[in-house]
Amino acid sequence: MANANPKDLAAEAAEAIRNFNHATQSVKGELAYPGDAYETVASLKILTQRLPQSFDQLSDFLGRLAKTGAVTADYGAPDGHLAEARSALASAAIVAQTLTEYLDRAQSALSPLGYDTTTEA
Repeated sequence: MANANPKDLAAEAAEAIRNFNHATQSVKGELAYPGDAYETVASLKILTQRLPQSFDQLSDFLGRLAKTGAVTADYGAPDGHLAEARSALASAAIVAQTLTEYLDRAQSALSPLGYDTTTEA
């Protein structure tokens, strides 16, 4: 991967989701078959499965940063802000795990579906 800067990669991921949202608008017609939905949900499930590791690693970074004593804050104590951010990232990891579970359910519900070519749409 040419660009390994975490903030740039996160921005690229956000842009990819924006493009995904545009591609899945019903007027675009990019999704045609139940299998399209199944594969799309599978990919989204993989995405959400990977998020907790991202959040944990960000939290670990913030923990190491807190130990340096080199962090300042515009207001309040830096340690309080860092602790709040780490707590929120831990909660985000739990939410991502829950989201993964729901996407797994959606994928399971889609798995038996096919497309009947004998009927008109």
